[in-house]
Amino acid sequence: MIRLGLRLAVSGGREALLRLLVTAAAAVAVGVGLLLTTLAAVNAVHTQNGRYAWTNTGFVADAETAPADREAAGTTSDGNAPLWWMIRRDSFQGQQIGRVDLAPTGPTGVLPPGVDRLPADGEYYLSPALAKLADAVPPEQLADRFGGHRIGILGKDALPGPDSLVALVGRTPQELSAIHGAVRVTRIVTTPPDRCDDCPIGIQSSGVTLILTVVTGALVFPLLILIGTATRLSATQRERRFAAMRLVGATPRQVAAVSAVESALAAAAGVLLGFLPYLALRGRVAGMGLTGYRFYPSDLALTFPQIAVVGLGVPLAAVVAARIALRRVRISPLGVSRRVTPKPPRAWRVAPLLAGLAELVFLLVRHPESIPGQVRGYLSAFGLIMIGIVLSGPWLTGRAAALLARRTQRPATLIAARRLADNPTAGFRAVSGLVLALLVMTATIGIITTMTDERGRVEGGPQFDNVLTNSLSEGRTPEGLDRSAGPPAPPGLTAGLLAVPGVRGTMLVHPLDRVVPVRAGDETEASEVVACPDLDAVGVFGHCEPGAATAYLPSVLAGFRDYSDTAWPPAPYTAEQVAALPVVSVVVATDGSRAAVERARTMVDAAYPTNRQSHTLAEGRKESGAELQGFQQLAKVVILATFPIAGCSLAVSVAAALGERKRPFSLLRLSGVPLAMLRRVVLMESAVPLLAVSAVAIGTGLLAADLFLRSQLQYTLHSLGTGYYLAVAGGLAGALAVIGATLPLLRRITGPETARNE
Repeated sequence: MIRLGLRLAVSGGREALLRLLVTAAAAVAVGVGLLLTTLAAVNAVHTQNGRYAWTNTGFVADAETAPADREAAGTTSDGNAPLWWMIRRDSFQGQQIGRVDLAPTGPTGVLPPGVDRLPADGEYYLSPALAKLADAVPPEQLADRFGGHRIGILGKDALPGPDSLVALVGRTPQELSAIHGAVRVTRIVTTPPDRCDDCPIGIQSSGVTLILTVVTGALVFPLLILIGTATRLSATQRERRFAAMRLVGATPRQVAAVSAVESALAAAAGVLLGFLPYLALRGRVAGMGLTGYRFYPSDLALTFPQIAVVGLGVPLAAVVAARIALRRVRISPLGVSRRVTPKPPRAWRVAPLLAGLAELVFLLVRHPESIPGQVRGYLSAFGLIMIGIVLSGPWLTGRAAALLARRTQRPATLIAARRLADNPTAGFRAVSGLVLALLVMTATIGIITTMTDERGRVEGGPQFDNVLTNSLSEGRTPEGLDRSAGPPAPPGLTAGLLAVPGVRGTMLVHPLDRVVPVRAGDETEASEVVACPDLDAVGVFGHCEPGAATAYLPSVLAGFRDYSDTAWPPAPYTAEQVAALPVVSVVVATDGSRAAVERARTMVDAAYPTNRQSHTLAEGRKESGAELQGFQQLAKVVILATFPIAGCSLAVSVAAALGERKRPFSLLRLSGVPLAMLRRVVLMESAVPLLAVSAVAIGTGLLAADLFLRSQLQYTLHSLGTGYYLAVAGGLAGALAVIGATLPLLRRITGPETARNE
């Protein structure tokens, strides 16, 4: 029977070859290619995330200072001396730079990835992208920050992506140990951030596993619909052929074997062809920067289990779909001829949809504590919703058709409504992929839009964009002093900054030993003090009262509020006394030119090294938006993946439906029904379930997005904007255009010879 199935699949004439080509190339290959690309993107995110591991050294508890009984000997249990280690976040022209300063306390074999030896004092390594930047600008803007000379380029193992800006700088133990934030470490962290609770750098599992798992699941369901739709192509003709085989003595098992071979052959060919779109899309996906950085192309690799699951699972799914489609033949060889009106869908089909929404409500009331629990909960909830919209589609189509039939008097609309009411399952099947795509797109855009609006809020007006600031303060002690305040400004720092072309003013901010109320009847409190000439030169933080030498000031970095018109009360200090105090912030007002900002940043960072180097508010806005851009890219991927799948599914479904209805349409034409009326019937049969169920899918997507946001992120759903509605209108218009493109075929397939031959 296997040989017979292969012969029927490839030598069944022009129609059989066309069916095989459409099923394998136009349907399964496209779906498999998108699925493989999605799986490879998930792998790339995890691979890239793993290369962040070493940068979390010093943050993980068991990687910090050596045991007390070995500190005197200056070595660890494996004979390696501890390292002084400090990670810093710098910026250049709005791009983040990750910098690691280290200093060995003795002989050690501990090495960060990407280098063959540790840099000594005055030596440093740069990533390829950072080295290119450093060579392209004057040294005082970038290279002078690292001191000494470059001894090499960091290897790929140390870099999240090809665009990563990373520096590894050697220092002396005495110099590095005196800087706040430096720690002694005994090993380099190798645990990926998504499996490390103490790792602040990289993407945590809540961001990777939860979102990408839901997205992958959202893409799988449209793919399954596409494969099932393609498998049903020319189902009526095959049913008759298999029924004829039953009449001449074939058993149900033999018919099932032939059907399975035909379906598996087309699906297997589609799997092989699916690697072509995967390879074609691989480079483009690598350059999309889903996580903020581009991937290395080699990161988008597939594992053998994934290839095996896709390679075996897709043909198996095609076989199952074929057996379901041909179930009437298995009942009786005359089952195809004795056609009866199928039972109308029942209201129970809405139950999975309601169950999925109920599970989201439950997650809102009792939110799981663990990430795996959240993944299981949301994945099962969204899975039930997607299954529910597909199952409830025929019932909703039947209700809409019955309502339309009661309210219309036009012949074409009445014929279409009666045909839909007679078999709503077949009517909905053609548009099921597009309806599911609308559900996925609506939920995804709703979630991403709200996250972008909520997390994209950065206080401070444009007047702060060109003000360069740094912060040496991490909090206040019970005595009121900032525990991490730096020493008084080194001689010449202010004069050197003012000598930079484009610098308009500088301000050194000093801590107070207590909090001072500064306005009667107001809750504003001062925790800092500044010299009045500096405050007036910077301008945007207010000014002093006439005749004052120093003034109280709230924290200048607390929200960047506009105090430009505020006169601050005088402080009981002289300018000399204030200059002798520690420094918590250095503020530099510039004209916004790149040269001025970068030269000033280099000077400030050299004088006051800290974990978070100086930055402008404009750079802060850009950094806060980097993750949001990744989410927006993810939304685009979902849209660009689901709509082509839905479009292919719709095209295949409409073509299959026309082929199955050749005889009834031919008889209608013979009875005198105009061809134009038949075209309106076909259009109405597709438009009614498309528009009716799409409205339910869009509403369900919005509700599911709101419940997810409330339970997982404590946000409420924001307006989706005109772009979403234009995308929906464009998708529906495109679907109707696909349906309309098939209407000219009616003239060719509904001639008198069709009725005679059938």
